[in-house]
Amino acid sequence: MESVFNKKVLIIGATGGIGAETVKLLKGSQADIFATSTSRQKLDDLINKYELKNDQCFVVDITLPQDIENLAQKVGVPDIIINASGIGILKPVEKLTYEDFNSTIDINLKGTFHVLKSFIPGLKDAKKGLIINLPGVLGKTPMAGAAAYAASKYGLNGMLKSVREELKRTEVRITNLYLGGTDTPFWDDIDMPVRREKFVTAKEAAKAVWFLCQQPTSGVVSEMVIQPFNHQAI
Repeated sequence: MESVFNKKVLIIGATGGIGAETVKLLKGSQADIFATSTSRQKLDDLINKYELKNDQCFVVDITLPQDIENLAQKVGVPDIIINASGIGILKPVEKLTYEDFNSTIDINLKGTFHVLKSFIPGLKDAKKGLIINLPGVLGKTPMAGAAAYAASKYGLNGMLKSVREELKRTEVRITNLYLGGTDTPFWDDIDMPVRREKFVTAKEAAKAVWFLCQQPTSGVVSEMVIQPFNHQAI
């Protein structure tokens, strides 16, 4: 296992359920953490809770290419990028609005493209780097009510696999973590009967991310799937 001690780790979406738990674990392992959020208040709370460095935490809108380009200039070349950002809108297609669909694609798919485009050149030049993405199992299998979400995640799955092919002869590695139902604030505003007590917890999901951060550089875990035992979709 590779130590994350003093490694420069960028966590995009650090104030979400999985992101915040990942910050906790990596901080405990003495990684050098850089973090982003769309909320200033949530970011300040995270900084205070885990004693993060103010000048290494940024309010960023992943849908804006300039925001991500500016972030790349401020962060420099990280050893690890964890993209834990995302949005979930689950509705029958007749209730899905154009805004719902477009915002889901903008955040989950286009936002990740902005991250890859802004950071990969520096990683390739530095001949290092691990990018951990969370496409989710709905990037591999459909679910009723998830037309927009699955579209974004299927697209993300294909994009990441294509980029991974481009990076095979470089020192830049890509790992995709496919999570099934995970108990995070994602579900707070979703009108769908689910048994969250049966879900994977955010802490368990973060432990998987933390484990992946410690992959030996001689290899790569290309994919990992974690899903609730009682609801295995793939």
